Amino acid sequence: MPASTTRPRGGGRPERPKGPDGRTAAPRTEPAPLRGGLWRACAARSSVELKGFFRNKQSLVFTLSFPLLLLVVFGAIFKGKAAGTDTDLRQMFMAGTIAAGVMSTAFSGLAISVAIERDTGLVRRLAGTPMPKSAYFVGKLVRVVVTTVLETALLMTVAIGVFGLPLPATGGRWFVLGWDLTLGTAACTLLGFAYSALIPNARSAAAVVTPVFMVMQFISGIFFPFHELPPWMQEIAAFFPLKWMAQGLRSVFLPDSFTAVEPAGTWELGRTALVLALWTGAGLVLTAATFRWRGPRVR
Repeated sequence: MPASTTRPRGGGRPERPKGPDGRTAAPRTEPAPLRGGLWRACAARSSVELKGFFRNKQSLVFTLSFPLLLLVVFGAIFKGKAAGTDTDLRQMFMAGTIAAGVMSTAFSGLAISVAIERDTGLVRRLAGTPMPKSAYFVGKLVRVVVTTVLETALLMTVAIGVFGLPLPATGGRWFVLGWDLTLGTAACTLLGFAYSALIPNARSAAAVVTPVFMVMQFISGIFFPFHELPPWMQEIAAFFPLKWMAQGLRSVFLPDSFTAVEPAGTWELGRTALVLALWTGAGLVLTAATFRWRGPRVR
């Protein structure tokens, strides 16, 4: 017979129903409906993500300084012209460093942060709130986009002020810079979400993510001129988005004469856009199929 609320003799407050174990059951409460709809929820979550990022001084400094450090080190060590071209090596490294910075933020940093939030239970608690689940992804994406814009602006400022590198010469090159960064950031972000499913816990997050990030840099023409890498390495790199993002950025900052040492002899901007768009779609499918709101069970 189900428990019912009874009123004690002599009046007073009614007794709460008791559960099967004899303990008084807590009153059931329904979560308050979210006001303002999806857009307001996305804006609120994005604000939380940005505040958390900018208030964490150590994370802020490391995230923005890592690609800058690469640019300064390579710019100081490697001087002169790239083999077989009349292009300054520092221009080539600038294009690669921007691409590496995008992957560092959108893939490595995102995958690690999601793994930490899942391990600490934050992701599970957010899933149980009235907040639409899509707002969590939007908030992360906004954080990545803001960080990418700041990184790119900082790298270009240092490259121009310290090394005297030229800005993109035409409006068309600025347009290529815009869509290349947009598609590359979207692809790396979604792949970061999907890859986080392979991370068992927060302690192993860096160990699982960092090797992939480092290998991609070595084979994608970030640390070395892409045309000087072994052909088999070029073929492997061509399957992943970092190589194409770096190639698109080379078309922005390097003269057209540099295409003489590109594998296809051209910038392949159409193929670059297609590959990055396909990886964005693949990342969306993989994220939908693999993203977990709950961490692995502890046995």
